[in-house]
Amino acid sequence: MRTTFINTLMRLAEEDTRVFLVIADLGFSVVEEFERTFPDRFINTGIAEANAVSIAAGLALSGKLPYVYGIAPFITMRAFEQVRVDCAYMKTNVRLVGVGGGLSYGPAGATHHAVEDIAIMRALPNMTVLAPGDPWEAEHLIAQSKEIQGPVYIRLGKNKEPVVSDTTANCRIGRANIYCDGTDLSILTAGNTFELGTQVVRTLSNGYGIKASLANIHTVKPFDAEYLYHRIKTGRPVVTIEEHNIIGGLGSAAAEVIAESGIRVTFKRFALPDEYSHYVGSQEYIRSRWRLDCASLAEEIASLVQRK
Repeated sequence: MRTTFINTLMRLAEEDTRVFLVIADLGFSVVEEFERTFPDRFINTGIAEANAVSIAAGLALSGKLPYVYGIAPFITMRAFEQVRVDCAYMKTNVRLVGVGGGLSYGPAGATHHAVEDIAIMRALPNMTVLAPGDPWEAEHLIAQSKEIQGPVYIRLGKNKEPVVSDTTANCRIGRANIYCDGTDLSILTAGNTFELGTQVVRTLSNGYGIKASLANIHTVKPFDAEYLYHRIKTGRPVVTIEEHNIIGGLGSAAAEVIAESGIRVTFKRFALPDEYSHYVGSQEYIRSRWRLDCASLAEEIASLVQRK
């Protein structure tokens, strides 16, 4: 998704001279082309995320459209006060692009795991929270983010993720991206669990005879409550799958909608436990330790459906 981000931003910058890129001394091998092409609209603040966000807010207040690119936990947490006051409170048109969502930087340890970022950004008034699940979604959402009034947080994965979306469909901020319909249960994913969700759907169908619907909720805020209402009215179980702390992310957003709907439905969240990972290794390895892999998820979801 990083390549998709910079390619899309290059196109936006060619069309609109307000577009700036601000980095905090990272992103090399990704940002050089933007720097060469638009040197007057490229700012490297050094390793100072708080400064990067405040500078971006100043640019926005001057009529510019800055995109701040950084590692997800640092751009959201190290600079949180600046994000809260300079962006959310003042409703400035700053786009925060956090790369390495979830466990993407697994070998770097807990300091680099972005497992609280969606919860933190969701809690900020005026903040739009986007979590594209593949490069196709990323391209469309980044392009559309230019038109959003107020700050936006865009949570990206790593790079070379496959496209799993139906590219003939529409991708719009605020609307779920529906992958398939099923009669036995509904699965919701967010961001980098979209591909995993497609694997779970196939495993449930081929191994258990269970037909699941799947949608990626790439816009965690504002949440597509209309789509979820449609699914829970069927009376079938609903599950969420996310690479985020079980508190405050996609599962919490879905639970809020379900709780206020007045409709009784079986609901289960699959996410990272409320603790920091002491496992160090690849993203896939850490997922498996927390049973957030395809085989484990399919087994637990099948058991849930069969009990229902």
